Amino acid sequence: MSDAHLTERPVGDGPDPLDLTDEPIRLSRRDPAMAEQEAGPVSRRRRIALAAALVVGLAGAGALGVGGWRVLSQKDTSLEPPAAVAGLTRDDSERARSTADYLRNGFSADIDLDRNFGTIYSDPADAKRSVLVFGGTTLLWQPERDLDSLFGLMADETGKVTGVREVDAGRLGGVMKCGTTSGDGGDFAVCGWADHGSVVMGMFPGRGVDESAALFRRLREVIQHR
Repeated sequence: MSDAHLTERPVGDGPDPLDLTDEPIRLSRRDPAMAEQEAGPVSRRRRIALAAALVVGLAGAGALGVGGWRVLSQKDTSLEPPAAVAGLTRDDSERARSTADYLRNGFSADIDLDRNFGTIYSDPADAKRSVLVFGGTTLLWQPERDLDSLFGLMADETGKVTGVREVDAGRLGGVMKCGTTSGDGGDFAVCGWADHGSVVMGMFPGRGVDESAALFRRLREVIQHR
């Protein structure tokens, strides 16, 4: 900073310079302890309230940071169904592709996806236990809410899904739920997973909820990539 605006005071003009000593300058002659007593409980309560507000604010900021990190870690994902997984084989026949496309397109009409897919896996041990998997990738701010909505929309295709409950989502996190619906071959399980980057549904004819949940986790760990 330039000192051009400063002027020199003539020696001897005005009062003597202030003598600064090592002793701190006091702005008040009141004793600090007396001042604390005079402030009374109101001042102390105000400080306590401010401290409490600061703690709550810091806790909120911490929660926001954790939530933000979760979104960032999950939002960029891809879904690539392999040719074989968990003892199942991808059915690439024309009939299977037509069914998978029907499910994929219907799913895309209910939720705005960046990319979608539909795949049918056949069970070599029992043709009636084929697994239908369909879904896609997109940024979801509230994965569980969106997954619950999709279970409701599944009623248009399979009938009402009952007994929907949360199951272990596995190492990829997010939320996973399964329920039961009815079809021509009897009751079967319907499962879905959702995180901040993807949402996928699976239909498991000939299988109960517990078996389907375990199989769905295995499918997810192979299909989903971050």
